[in-house]
Parts: sequence; structure tokens; C-alpha cells
Amino acid sequence: MTVHETVESASPTRTKLRWLVVGRLATALVLIIVGTLWSRSGNHTVPLRNALSLLAIISVITISYLAILQLSDKLLAQARLQFAIDVVLVTWLVWNSGVIHSPYIALYILVISISSLFLGPRDAIVTSVGCATAFTLCATALALPASGSSNLVDGSISQTVQAVGLFDIAFLVVGLLSARLAERQSRSDVRLMVATQSLANLRALHERIVESIRSGVVTTDLEGRIYTFNAAAEEITGYAEEAVRGKDASIIFGGLTDQIQASIKAADTGQTSPRFETDCLTSEGMRLRLGFSMSPLFSEANETTGMVITFQDLTQVRSLEETTRRQDRLAAIGRMAASIAHEIRNPLAAMRGSIQMLRSEMDNDSSQAELMEIILRESDRLNRIITDFLTYARPRAISHANVDVGDLLHQTFALLRHSPEITDTQQLVEDLPNTGLLAEADAGQLKQVFWNLARNALQAMPNGGTLTTRLQMNSNNRIRIEFSDTGRGMSPEQVEHLFEPFSSTTGGTGLGLSIVYQIIREHGGTITVRSLEGQGTTIQVELPVSTAKTEVSAPAIAP
Repeated sequence: MTVHETVESASPTRTKLRWLVVGRLATALVLIIVGTLWSRSGNHTVPLRNALSLLAIISVITISYLAILQLSDKLLAQARLQFAIDVVLVTWLVWNSGVIHSPYIALYILVISISSLFLGPRDAIVTSVGCATAFTLCATALALPASGSSNLVDGSISQTVQAVGLFDIAFLVVGLLSARLAERQSRSDVRLMVATQSLANLRALHERIVESIRSGVVTTDLEGRIYTFNAAAEEITGYAEEAVRGKDASIIFGGLTDQIQASIKAADTGQTSPRFETDCLTSEGMRLRLGFSMSPLFSEANETTGMVITFQDLTQVRSLEETTRRQDRLAAIGRMAASIAHEIRNPLAAMRGSIQMLRSEMDNDSSQAELMEIILRESDRLNRIITDFLTYARPRAISHANVDVGDLLHQTFALLRHSPEITDTQQLVEDLPNTGLLAEADAGQLKQVFWNLARNALQAMPNGGTLTTRLQMNSNNRIRIEFSDTGRGMSPEQVEHLFEPFSSTTGGTGLGLSIVYQIIREHGGTITVRSLEGQGTTIQVELPVSTAKTEVSAPAIAP
């Protein structure tokens, strides 16, 4: 047994002994009060002087017991000593109150019964033998000629012997019964301890199993409030169990009314629990795709007390599926681009050259010259569309280098401030750290990403607003770049298709953000969008941090 276990087992025994000391003092006070009243009524049991002596003795003994209890850890020896002294005190009361006819004989039985609770079966029998011996000696001493026979009721020694024998038998019978009860109590305590330990082991095993499951496990009550949240759930969602316990599960899974009904119906009919998917925002605001199933939680009475929700993070799986679909579309677009690039650009170049020749021979103020300017501008726009199309379909290889992301952002915003695309009602705010954050990336492609995201944000604020960029390290030691505007925002459907080719929210070709998505993926990063209609949009880009020890300045490359 360890020291900790010894202390834990000794603590209840010490508490019980304190109660025994206090109970003995209270019993003595009651006996003194009753004895005093009885003495005044003519029934002389214990004279007042003896009562005060008993009170003094009990007070001294109580103080001594409490002091020894604080100083010594030999609790069993203390308990035996206390009961031995109790037998002596009861014998003294019996001697001073008529012995055989003393009303305090019943205290022997009380001492025997209580001793079985503290000392166990064997000591209870020893206590009963001690009580019988003390009472017999007391009665024998009273019956001796030297003591006189005036204290006996009828002077009959035979009646005294019969009474003593009857009391002794009663003491022994009480001792045997108390020992039997104490033995049963001991066995019950052992069984209770074994059952408690087994229950604790099962609970610990259950907790270890639940914590070892790599799927998130959440249990809720019937009102949907969370009361358990395993380690995998914390790891997936980023929420601590203490933060979500007692809160509604909709903060993670959204509305669950229909899903709960479908799951309960499946359980009632014996069918497999249906699978559901939902979007979840982590504690850091990142969007996850969760797949989950629900099952009713039953009590021992087979009553439904809540729901068990198991879920997995499907974000990477869905991302891989989306990447595969994008790659398929890219392959198809690439094949088509190879066949139409020359078919469009060669005639376009010939047309543009011819128009420029004709334009040089005309007066600048004529209406024909104005029409030719329109043709030249539109041909340039068509050429840019083809360039974007080919860039998306056939991205160039990445040239990795250690670049300062903050410097690239500053250069991009400097170009924007001098760009004709920005108006007087639009403001640019840079929230950049003082120290550089290095990423192993292609500087030109990153500036293209920043330029496209910033231009889209400006186009989403036609009536003015503020575009803010922030740069920081997140909790996963990755570089986070954030573009936040106060523009018109987007609907959930627009956000869902934002990075798909030819899906534009600002009236462009719809390839700019597709190129952005592709570049970020090729750099091993992630891009997420949060937007509400009328409340603006926030786009977060996360990139792996560079392992370089020194800063490398990025070249100033125009987008």
C-alpha cells in the first residue's frame, strides 16, 4: 500500500474516532443530567458529587483523546484504549449505583455494539468478555462478607449469581451478534470497495477508449447541449471542452432538428444511421467540412437521454476531390487552349496591325479614328483574356526563393495607390509586422495573387470603402495573409463557386481567382473566404513559413 493510499484510508477512521470522542462526551452529559434529576426525585443512582467527578473525568479524557488523535497515527490502538477505558468507567458507574440493579448495566451493551463498528468481529468478542468479567468482579466484590450485604436487595447470594450469569450471557450474546454483524459489514465493505474499484476501472477504460478514438465524439442531452467532448473533437475543431460544455451543439454542426429526427427514426426501424455533412468554423475562424452521424443515447432504463455525435474532418478529402475535378477541367482547357491559341491570336495580331496602319493615315478628330481606337482597345482586352486563359490552363513552373511576404504586400499596395483603378472614396490600410516574415515561394506569382485579391476587393467597393491587409503568424506556425474589405459581400452560393473558372462576382473573365487558387495550392498553402452580403468579405491565405535563417529581399516585380 502506498503512502497516499494509507493516508486516504486513515482519514475516515480518524474522523470516526473524533465522532466517537464527541459522542462519548454528549452521552456522559445526558447521563449526568438524568442521574441528577433521578437523584432529586428520590431514586438514588449517582450522587451529585459522583456526577461532577464523572463530568471532570470525561472532560479530561476527551481532551486527552483529541490530543493523542492529532499526534499519533496508531488509530487502532487508540480505539482499543478508548473502549477499555469505557468499560472501566461503566463499571465505576455500575458500582456506585447498586451493581445488579444499576440502570447503567445497559451501557455495557452499548460499548460492545459500538466497539464492533470500530474494531471488528474479534475485538467485539474481546470487549464483550471484558464487560462480563468486569461486571462479575464488581458483583462478586459486592457480595463478599467484607463488603457487607446491606447493598443487596434481599441478601440472597444465589439470586446474585443468577443475575450475574444472566447478564454475562447477555453480554456474550450481544458480543457474538455484534461480531457477526461486523463481519457481514466488513464483507459488504470489501464487496463495495471491489465494486467501486471495478466501476472506476471501467470508467477509466471507457474514458481511455473514447479519448483514443481518432474521430470526434460529442454527447448531448435532449436539448442539444454538449456535456462531453473528446480529445479528437478538440483537435479537429480547435475548441476546448471547457469552452463548449453546456453550449448548444449547433455552434459546431448548425441546426440539428432534421438530422436528429432522421437518426431516431433510423434507430427505431433498425436501419443504419444516416450520414450528414456540414460546414464548421474552427475557433480560429477557419472553415471545415465535417461528416457526422448521430445515434440516440440510452439510459439503464432504456430511455433516450441524449444523442451521441461522431464526426470526421472531411476538409482534406473534399479538397482533394475538388482538386481532382479542377485538374480534369484544367486538362480539358489545356487541350482546347493549345488548339485555339494560334487560331485566335494570329488573326487578332493581323487585325490589330491593319487597324494601326489605317489609324495612322486618318485624322485624329474623325469619327473613323474613334471607332478604330475602340477596336484597338477591345483587341487588347481580348488579348488579355486569352493570356489569362492560357495562364490558368498552362501555369508556368514555380521558381522558389526565400521572399519577404510583408515587402511584397507593401509593393503591391504601393502600386495600387498609384493605379487609376482606385478612387478617392477607397482607402488602403496596411497592418504589417515590423519584422519580416519569410516564405519559400515565387515572388512574381505571390504578387500576382496579392494584386488579383486587392483588385477584386476594390471592385467590390464601387461606392467606396476600406481595404485592409494584415500579416501575422498563426497558431500553427504558418504565415497568414488577410485581405478584408467593407464592400457589398457575397451570398453563400457565390462563395461556394468563387474559385471556379469563369465564375466572376465583379464582371471580369472569372479566371483571376481561379489562378489565385491554383498558385496558392502549388505553394502548399490554403485560402479561405468569409463573406456576408452587405457586410464585406475577408479572404485569408496561409503559406508555409520558410526555414531560412536570413532574410532575402524580393525583387520588385510588377503584376
